Amino acid sequence: MSELLVAILLGIVEGITEFLPVSSTGHLILASELMGYDAAQWAVFNIAIQPGAILAIVVLYWRTFIAVLRGLLKWERESVAFVRNLLIAFIPAVVLGLAFADQIEALLENAVVVAWALIVGGVAILVIERLVKPGEAVGVSGVTVGQSIKIGLVQCLAMIPGVSRSGATIMGAMALGIERRTAADFSFFLALPTLTGATVLQLYKHRDAITPDSLGLIGVGFVVSFVVALGVVKAFLHIVQRHGFSPFGWYRIAAGTAALIWLGMR
Repeated sequence: MSELLVAILLGIVEGITEFLPVSSTGHLILASELMGYDAAQWAVFNIAIQPGAILAIVVLYWRTFIAVLRGLLKWERESVAFVRNLLIAFIPAVVLGLAFADQIEALLENAVVVAWALIVGGVAILVIERLVKPGEAVGVSGVTVGQSIKIGLVQCLAMIPGVSRSGATIMGAMALGIERRTAADFSFFLALPTLTGATVLQLYKHRDAITPDSLGLIGVGFVVSFVVALGVVKAFLHIVQRHGFSPFGWYRIAAGTAALIWLGMR
C-alpha cells in the first residue's frame, strides 16, 4: 500500500473519530498496525493532522467565535467567561503534557494499551450514562470555574492512547452535572488549544525528521480529516440528542475486544 493511500485512510479515520468519544489517536494507532505499518513511524503524522479536524469546528461554529470576539472587545461577561473556562481547562494538559512528554510518546507505540483503554472507556460511558442525570443547559460560559478545572484534569486521562480526549471531557462534564449538549460543545471548543498545542510541540520536537515528502503527506491527511470531520460533527450531535452516548460505549467495547483478539493472533 502506498504512503499516499495510507495518509488518506488515516485522514479519514482522524476526521471520523476526533470528536467522537472513541479515541482518534487510538484508532489511528490500530489503523497503522492493521495496514502493516509501525505505529511509531506514523505517530507524528497522526498528531500533525489533528488541526484539520479542529478547523472543521472553527468553520461549523464560526458565528460563535465571532460573537465571542466581539464580546471580548466589549468585555462582556459571557464572552469573558467562555474564554476563561477554556483556558482554565487547558492548563492541566499543558503542565502534564510537558512534564510527561516522553512517557506519553512511548505509549503511542503500544496498541495493546489502546485496546484495553477502549474497553475500559466504553464501560465508563455506559455507567455514567446510566447513573448520571444531566443538568440544565447552561452553555460553555455558564460552566463554573471549579467545573472547568475538573474537566481539564479529566481531559489529561486522554494522554493514555485509547482513552479519548472528547470522551473524557464529555463524560467528565456530565459527571459534574453538565447536560449533554453543553458537555459536547465544551469538548469541541477545548480541542482547539489542546490539539493545536500538542501538534506544535510534536512538530517542533521532531523537526529534524520532517521532510518535504512528509509535509506533503501531512497536508493530505490534514485536508481529508477536515472534510470528513465537517460531516461527522453534525451527525454526532444528532445521534447524541436521540440516543445519548451509549452507542459509542458499546462500540468501544466491541472494537477494543476485537483489537485484543487480533493482536493476540498476529
